[in-house]
Order: sequence, then C-alpha cells, then structure tokens
Amino acid sequence: MESYATAQQVFAAGLVFARLGAVVMLLPGLGETFIPPRIRLSFALALSLMLFPVVAVGAPPLPGNAGDLAFAVIREVMIGLMIGAILRLFMTSLATAGEIVSLQTTLSFSQTANPMQAQPSTTVGTFLGLIGIVLIFTTNLDHLFVAAIVRSFDLFPFGGAVPVADAGALAIQTLGRSFALGVQLAAPVIVFSLIFNIAVGLVGRVMPQFQVFFAATPLIVLLGLSIFALSLGVIGMIWVERYRDLVGSFAPP
Repeated sequence: MESYATAQQVFAAGLVFARLGAVVMLLPGLGETFIPPRIRLSFALALSLMLFPVVAVGAPPLPGNAGDLAFAVIREVMIGLMIGAILRLFMTSLATAGEIVSLQTTLSFSQTANPMQAQPSTTVGTFLGLIGIVLIFTTNLDHLFVAAIVRSFDLFPFGGAVPVADAGALAIQTLGRSFALGVQLAAPVIVFSLIFNIAVGLVGRVMPQFQVFFAATPLIVLLGLSIFALSLGVIGMIWVERYRDLVGSFAPP
C-alpha cells in the first residue's frame, strides 16, 4: 500500500469507512433489508473515499498494537450505529400511523410483507413506509443524510468517548416523538371513526332489529380510506418537515 497511500492514510480511511458503513447499513432508503449488504457496503466504501479528504483531518495516529486498533474501529462502528439507529427510529411514525388507520378502518387483519421490516405489517403501514422512502429521495433528504454524516465527525471527533447515555436518551426521545407523530398523522381517521362508531351505536339502540354490523363495516372501510386518501398529502408534508428537523440536528445549519 505504500505505493498508493501511507499506513496512516489507510488507517484514517478505515476509521471513516467503519463509521459510514455502520450508518449506511441502517440508513432509511439505503439500508433497507431488500438491498444486498454488499451493495450497501460498496456504496459506503465509495462514499468514504469521497469524504476522506474532508473528514479525516483530525484522525488519530496509527496505534502501536492490535488492541488499540480494534478499539478505535469498534468505537467508530458504535457511533455509526447510533446515528443510523436514530434516523431509522423515526420511520416508526409512519408504521404507527398505518397501524392506527388499519385498526380504525377494520383492516388490521390485512397483512403484507413489509420490505423495510423483517416481519409482515398491515397493508396501510407498508404503503406509508414506501411513501416515506419515496419522499426521502424526492425531497432531497438523502442529501441531508450525507451532511449529517460529515457533521458527525465534528460532533463526535476521533478518539473521543462514545456518548452512550446521551444516545440512549435521544433514542427514547425520538421514539416517543415518533409515536406521538404517528397518532397525529392518523388523527383525521381517528376522529371519523369515533363519530361513526357513536352514530352506529345510536342506530343500534334505536333499531335493535337492524343488522348494524353488516351495514356499517363496508361504510367504515370506504369512508375511512377516503378520508385517509384526502389527508395523504398533508401527512407527507408534515412527516417530511419533522424528519428534516431531526436530520437538521445532526447536519450543519
């Protein structure tokens, strides 16, 4: 390697690749399970070579033993996994909204294979997840991902301590906000379902002989999905803005 790069440069590039590889393996859109791991790691390697002149300025000197070398690599991998997991956790807001909409429209039994998860989920939840991936690339949020990765080398420089406690607190806070956002995104369908069920209950009390269930089930599916379709544009706009704020906390202003 001395003909192409010094040992210090190879070590610094390896640290950059360790962090970027861990982030890309969990990054929404690029780190999905249906993308082969070799493709993801190849992309991380190419991105590392491009960002190496920018972020490897503060790289520590080459360790003198294998133990310190392994510790430095593991530290970068942990920081990358922390950043990727935080960005991935916010995707649960769409899954939460999909689950709530499915419950309110009696479609929770409809399960499909979710390409972004390792287990099946409701059809509405899978649909919202795919829309989220599309919005990430159409609104150039993936550019902010790269900016956040570059910014992470200033927030968490080489050789510093891994902020495990802060990462745990941020993960809990992000998960709580994601759940609250999922409920807010499904609010129109929740309000409709509440009013509709109250009306159906009153009809059932007034007309006990009337088969309310057979008449109400098709209506709640049709009207619920119609309200969901009408609010889909607002759901996408709000979710993108909240996600942009989250990524902006890592990316430079």
